[in-house]
Amino acid sequence: MKVVYLNPSGQLGGAEVSLLDMMASVQMAAPEWHLHLVTSDDGPLVSRAAKIGVPTIILPFPERLSRLGDAGAGGPAGKQVRRLAVLRELSLAVPSVMTYIRRLRRTLHELAPDVIHTNGFKMHVLGVRARPLRVPVIWHIHDYVSARPIMARLLSRHAARCAVAIANSRSVADDVRKVCGESLTVQTIYNGIDVENFSPDGPTLDLDALSGLPPAAPGTVKVGMLATLARWKGHETFLQALAMLPTDLPVRGYIASGALYKTVGSQHSLAELKSIAAKLGVSGRVGFTGFVNDPASAMRSLDIIVHASTQPEPFGLVIAEGMACGRAVIVSQTGGAAEISDTDINVLGHPPGDAARLAERITHLVANKDLRTRISTEARAAAEQRFNRERLARELIPIYREVLSTNN
Repeated sequence: MKVVYLNPSGQLGGAEVSLLDMMASVQMAAPEWHLHLVTSDDGPLVSRAAKIGVPTIILPFPERLSRLGDAGAGGPAGKQVRRLAVLRELSLAVPSVMTYIRRLRRTLHELAPDVIHTNGFKMHVLGVRARPLRVPVIWHIHDYVSARPIMARLLSRHAARCAVAIANSRSVADDVRKVCGESLTVQTIYNGIDVENFSPDGPTLDLDALSGLPPAAPGTVKVGMLATLARWKGHETFLQALAMLPTDLPVRGYIASGALYKTVGSQHSLAELKSIAAKLGVSGRVGFTGFVNDPASAMRSLDIIVHASTQPEPFGLVIAEGMACGRAVIVSQTGGAAEISDTDINVLGHPPGDAARLAERITHLVANKDLRTRISTEARAAAEQRFNRERLARELIPIYREVLSTNN
């Protein structure tokens, strides 16, 4: 079987990391299969795919298509201006989108896939429009469709061309059904990770040096966030929580991430977050490393990992990775994130956007080393059982075979 994966970016966000784990799992389980990746730009996704034996074709997006996106366009009035701007950009992008579809269609005809597996909103639509005749397309949905009003409309209109949708949590699956209707078959497959790479033992990073800070004093508890700089990931909430901590608490915070995507208006910049930290008076208590290529090493350099999303989290890959690294993780309890962990057993929780409660949780863990140890031990055991990526192939391969037999 030949499977072609379509991803809109060559960078490494959560969806791309999940895609790598999927491809690696399928490659190990079915080494005789031929896997290919098509993406819009070069980046770490391409080099990581090569390392697991998956060749990549880079088919660049036109600039208007690259910048197009409606992240942050949902919700109440106040975002209406953003929504109208996206609609205007969409109308202007139509000619370049049609040109790209023709180029993608030629590429897919040359690759001659048995199954097309799309990984990202833009590629969901482009994939079904460009697919060769009778080739089934699988949508792998990692985000809430209803939060993207324009993309939701597009996916609803194209759902009949999709053979099956895979959601990364039950919460996302329910959302997809509400948008696309019950006629679209939706299956839930939780993300998997490499639990050998994300493990308690292994190399670490000097987060202080990467942040340009002097070494932390002995006994300092290191608390950090690893997340894309999407505005809903809660970096401001984390900074506000740091500002609420007692001044004599031996803690230093870190934000280990950078801006990855080109979609206009969807992300913070590091400069913006540093300005917020300065206004809150915590510049000396928080380091900004920028993007890190080795998140497992960064996680092992922390004592506590914070997940602070202010909106429902589709899955929360950093939660699974932090648990696998045997670290105490504080989870924003909403959406798919609430499905994959057990509060007060293998993680601690806080309400989304509640900086005061997050500060309480951080203080409690900093002051209680025995609790950190217990939570960390339980977290590693749960991650080995729930998130081992070998499971992915066992769940994906039957879906590939079923859609292929149904369409032929």
